[in-house]
Amino acid sequence: MTGKSVLSIRQVGFGVAMIWGVFGAMFFAAYLPVMIDLVRAWNGSDDYSHGFLIVPIALYIVWHKRGLLAGTQIAGSWVGLPVAIISLLMYLFARVGEILTLASLSMIGVIAGSVLFLFGFGVLRVLLFPLLLLLFMIPVPAQIYATLTIPLQLLVTKSTASMASSVGIPLYCEGNVIHHSQGTLEVVQACSGLRSIMALLTIGAVFGYFSLRSNVLRLILFISAIPVAVAVNILRVFAMLVAIQFLGIDISKGTPHTILGIALFGVAVAIFVLIRKGLSFWER
Repeated sequence: MTGKSVLSIRQVGFGVAMIWGVFGAMFFAAYLPVMIDLVRAWNGSDDYSHGFLIVPIALYIVWHKRGLLAGTQIAGSWVGLPVAIISLLMYLFARVGEILTLASLSMIGVIAGSVLFLFGFGVLRVLLFPLLLLLFMIPVPAQIYATLTIPLQLLVTKSTASMASSVGIPLYCEGNVIHHSQGTLEVVQACSGLRSIMALLTIGAVFGYFSLRSNVLRLILFISAIPVAVAVNILRVFAMLVAIQFLGIDISKGTPHTILGIALFGVAVAIFVLIRKGLSFWER
């Protein structure tokens, strides 16, 4: 592979297609345990349930780029070979150590390295976004998740307490627990905002990719998911306090809590759309 081929993907012969097919079968056989573990993680936690949507969205983006791919020149690069080999070594280490995150990352690395080796930088550039999107299907390591969750819990707790005090609700905080006249309210991990952050980051990446042209504006929309998710979760805990204090209704659990969560996630998405509309003015 010299990097000087002028063939396009449309012109690729049957032989190369067969090689790619064999690679696909071997890849699927090798990484089937990782795929099963990922599905279990998505199914076992609401924090990662959006993982079921990532692969279909990535495949749709590839299909959407089929015209661009068909005309892209093939210039296979040997750089892809060590990338794939290193990723496979990562996979072996991850399987021995039972590290799902590393095994999943190695799977994406093998795909990227193989595309680079067989088709070159041009094709890899076209497929870069759907490859990066696959990162959102990987569960965050428990240690990192806990490190991020605790500060968010405290931030949501203190911010909610300040808002509640401003409307006359007597309370005091003890860590992530809010003591009020009607009892106590604990800001658990699910209320920290991290779950919403992961979902909104995914939405922001896809939404920005399809609706904005500037990579800078796409990045701004992507990052805006963090404050939006935190603000919405502060609003959710505040709504629970107001409901129990002034209406005598407990919406911290059960169906009412689920309905509140869905409604506020809709609010978060609406805010996201408004931010995107604001950013779109910069492209005019």
